[in-house]
Amino acid sequence: MSSKLAVVAGGGGFIGGHLVGDLLSQGYRVRSVDKKPMSEWYQVHDGAENIIADLMDLANCYKACAQADHVYQLAADMGGMGFIETHKAECMLSVLINTHMLMAAKDTGIERYFYSSSACVYNGDKQVSEDVVALKEEDAYPAMPEDGYGWEKLFSERMCTHFREDYGLETRMARFHNVYGPDGTWEGGREKAPAAMCRKVIEATLSGDHNIEIWGDGLQTRSFMYIDDCLIGVQKFLHGDCIDPLNLGSDELVTINQLLDIVEDIAGIKLDRRYNLDAPKGVNGRNSDNTLISETFGWAPSIRLREGMEKTYNWILEEHNKKYHGTVPRRGAAPKGAHVLKKEREAAAT
Repeated sequence: MSSKLAVVAGGGGFIGGHLVGDLLSQGYRVRSVDKKPMSEWYQVHDGAENIIADLMDLANCYKACAQADHVYQLAADMGGMGFIETHKAECMLSVLINTHMLMAAKDTGIERYFYSSSACVYNGDKQVSEDVVALKEEDAYPAMPEDGYGWEKLFSERMCTHFREDYGLETRMARFHNVYGPDGTWEGGREKAPAAMCRKVIEATLSGDHNIEIWGDGLQTRSFMYIDDCLIGVQKFLHGDCIDPLNLGSDELVTINQLLDIVEDIAGIKLDRRYNLDAPKGVNGRNSDNTLISETFGWAPSIRLREGMEKTYNWILEEHNKKYHGTVPRRGAAPKGAHVLKKEREAAAT
């Protein structure tokens, strides 16, 4: 148990909400900060000091860090591929959050500073094949990350490294690989593949229209880490001695088609698949190489995808029924891929 004060920047988000609860259960005093109205926070914990503030503002960062011991910097504008491929400037502006939080942490004497980076920092040339070789930490360089979001994450990693080297701020970094679980986004455009797949299967089941749209050809490969593994990993990183960014993700590789197979099995249904090749799909293949995290901590994420997806599906089903009472809302078309938007702009210009 600890009486230390931990700041969770982005505490109103999916991972942040779970982290606040985990820290409170360990006995920490917790300051949870997010710019969203509290009605939009995924979880609000009564035991925490809950603050609404935009951490792009340097003054707000100083207030957030005041008299604190540890900082968990999770705050960022982000979402699934439907968001980050079409909101690159917004994603890159998150660099202001981490830069200002580092400045405030240095000046207020923060003991430990954790930064949540992303697998989107990895060189795109390493992710062109579905038959992917798991990504090692060294594959971030030479740099060619995901445009927008990935560049911001890679730059912020460098900022954390140099604040440690130049100012002695004890920074720790983990590259998250596709975190999922209950109490997250499952509709609205920012949801990631596991939640989107659950929602689509639920709505196909409720409507009786046993068709489902898959973004891309369904052959793209990914690994997905359940939230409980993420929380364990974050604590190991913050309290550990590793100063370099390491992977924090599952190494259980599946295709998007196989992800749907799992959700169909959970729901007890089989659907007809339609593939939208114009929708955002991200890289063709990505998986986490867990060699270094295993060597460093004697631990790596281990919760199987089927187990985590069943918990996630049941939670989304419950939330869907609460909101829509067994009906299916009308959904908009899938966001257009960047290449489609480019063609439309070129056509309009002529």
